Amino acid sequence: MTDIEPQKTVDARGATCPGPLMDLIGAIRSASSGDVIRLLSDNEQSLTDVPEWAEEADNELLAVEELDDHTEFYVEKA
Repeated sequence: MTDIEPQKTVDARGATCPGPLMDLIGAIRSASSGDVIRLLSDNEQSLTDVPEWAEEADNELLAVEELDDHTEFYVEKA
């Protein structure tokens, strides 16, 4: 369990690919530099899509927590 406090949480559970990533990108675009966005996703593809996108977009993936029914991604906007 992380102690990272996100400025915003995006709940994309139930969304099909590429929905969770698109929701995250939208939240990051409206965030300020240094803000942390938490993405909740139950889509397996997010486990590869989110880290790849974060690296390409120069945002920092702070943590990934795999829970029983979903995964939480913590991304800090560059």
